[in-house]
Amino acid sequence: MNILPREFYSKDTVNVAKNLLGKKIVRKIGKSEISGIITETEAYKHDDDPASHAFRKITDRNRVMFEEVGSAYVYFTYGMYFCFNVVARSPKVAAGAVLIRAIKPVKGIEIMQKNRKNPDLKNLTNGPAKLTQALKITKEHYGIDLTKKSELYISEGINPTKITATPRVGITKAVDKLWNFKIKN
Repeated sequence: MNILPREFYSKDTVNVAKNLLGKKIVRKIGKSEISGIITETEAYKHDDDPASHAFRKITDRNRVMFEEVGSAYVYFTYGMYFCFNVVARSPKVAAGAVLIRAIKPVKGIEIMQKNRKNPDLKNLTNGPAKLTQALKITKEHYGIDLTKKSELYISEGINPTKITATPRVGITKAVDKLWNFKIKN
């Protein structure tokens, strides 16, 4: 499968969030490769999105959102979980990222189950913290270039036939934006 090029991420953040559905996250751990199809995403922009980490200014935490598209933005939340985002935005916008909320496991399912200490396939990677635990994505992956073959990248996958758009999950600002996208069924 072809790795997604940097140009893929150089578009409107909301469009990239939709277009990431069906793509495949690949994670290499030692000699093992694990992967999954992206089934849910959320867009966060700089210019008109008070729910975005980049809305106010550049900080040490969000710095990568203002840098090169196609990079990983990994942050720690609730004092115990990591969330994995992909930097994506139009060249006309200062910052933006797409939160990867869920994947459908494809390869290395046993490794994911071990990483999560959870044999339940249905609940293995159906949330942002669950998928980072399953794929062992941590702060060490902050800023990694996802457009090159390495320990973490995103490649072509499947073409979803139906996509739903709903409000984003767990936010209190900009709740009117329908920027949560899921593959239907």
